[in-house]
Amino acid sequence: MEYISVFDVFKIGVGPSSSHTLGPWKAALDFIHRIPDSVKNDQQIKLMVHLYGSLSLTGKGHATDLAVIMGLAGYEPDKVDTAAIPVILEQIRSTCRICLPDGKDCIFDPSIDIVFEKEFLPYHANGMILKAETSDGQLYSEVYYSLGGGFILREGDDPSAGEHTRVHPFPIQKSDELLNYCNTEQLPISEIVLANERIDRSEQEIKAELLRIWDTMFESMYLGCHTEGYLPGALRVKRRAAPVVKKLIGEMHYNSKEEWLQCIRNQNVQFQDIFKWVSSFAIAVNEVNAAFGRIVTAPTNGSAGVIPAVLMYYLAFVNKHAGEQEIIRYLCVCGEIGSIFKKGSTISAAMGGCQAEIGVSPHPWQLPVLPSFSGQARSSVS
Repeated sequence: MEYISVFDVFKIGVGPSSSHTLGPWKAALDFIHRIPDSVKNDQQIKLMVHLYGSLSLTGKGHATDLAVIMGLAGYEPDKVDTAAIPVILEQIRSTCRICLPDGKDCIFDPSIDIVFEKEFLPYHANGMILKAETSDGQLYSEVYYSLGGGFILREGDDPSAGEHTRVHPFPIQKSDELLNYCNTEQLPISEIVLANERIDRSEQEIKAELLRIWDTMFESMYLGCHTEGYLPGALRVKRRAAPVVKKLIGEMHYNSKEEWLQCIRNQNVQFQDIFKWVSSFAIAVNEVNAAFGRIVTAPTNGSAGVIPAVLMYYLAFVNKHAGEQEIIRYLCVCGEIGSIFKKGSTISAAMGGCQAEIGVSPHPWQLPVLPSFSGQARSSVS
């Protein structure tokens, strides 16, 4: 049975699309580390990329070509300075060269070496072929598919194998199996999830990484709620979150996202304004995503605003004393529900429509109520 970690569902990356940007980026990054020494030892390597299906049809709008360049250049999407991306891209375009992480200099002209093909590859709508060719005609190539949510599959690999090979105490393929574990073990969903995660990571690592994920979500909300103007692109779409937040926050002053949250908590917020706040939280993340900014897949880039907006609503308006424990529990539950959808269906809009993305993200709040183990009913979100 395939095991999907919470950290597979929540990936820190760069917008605007997990399937068309983050997936191809990761595929290109994986490819350059697989190029055999017999190819690398050649004095002059040429890199080429062929995009198929949806990656070709909407690749320009989703910055698929830019993501592939960044991956081939060895930059990791969760660590690269997003402000430096335009400079990196311009240098590669102007020199028609890419330097691999091991220092190998390669020929690569994005204007001709990224080919937008008209065909679809057989396995998935998001297909790509990456090639490295030597001066004497030796060719190394790999076929990749971007499956949605930043998940990728290299042709020839077992799609059900996953990255995790250890045996986990609570294998879960369907939601009723998860609920059965909760009943038989008398544990909330979050504890079932954490028990599985502890097989691969220490308690400290799990906590630190989950809080890093939340901090990235929080940062994207804060940035989006304080950036006015227009989104990049020819359509000149005006940013919506910041003007609304400016009216809602009034004259309050703060210097960080943590102080901003405290200011929101201190407000006497009217019921109708809560909807404006929550909408602004979600829209802010979407705007950062659209601007090639750093966000977290939840479970995809396209639906990345829902999960952080709901958690921010809880922290700001429901439980103003909530902290790390509540954040960790919430992300564990959301991540597990996302993994069930991924295993049982698809989270790729190219395969299942946009509802395959945004339709998944609210579901942790729509689970049935479980009986508590003290005799009182409680929400399964705990």
